Amino acid sequence: MPKTLSEEERVARLERIQRAIDGINLSERSALPRDESKDLACALVHNSVKRRSGRPLAQNPKVPVSIRLSPDVLIYFRSGGPGWQGRIDETLREEAGRKKQI
Repeated sequence: MPKTLSEEERVARLERIQRAIDGINLSERSALPRDESKDLACALVHNSVKRRSGRPLAQNPKVPVSIRLSPDVLIYFRSGGPGWQGRIDETLREEAGRKKQI
């Protein structure tokens, strides 16, 4: 059975919730679904339990670029199977004399 809060604990909890709600900026509010943006307490819960899926963000993330390659070069790297873009990156690093940053 849940613990019954004293009046002081209840007031303190409500104040913490209100401070957290006040901390949600306009851009975060506009990113919320419409029904949640009306109920900021719901938005607070939504933001506090939201988790990112997938692997952690890299310290030095790769930058997406568009590059035009000769068909024979592309066939060569793709023939090695998955990871062909990484092999192109590694080949360019070697040519540029750069070590991989860990």
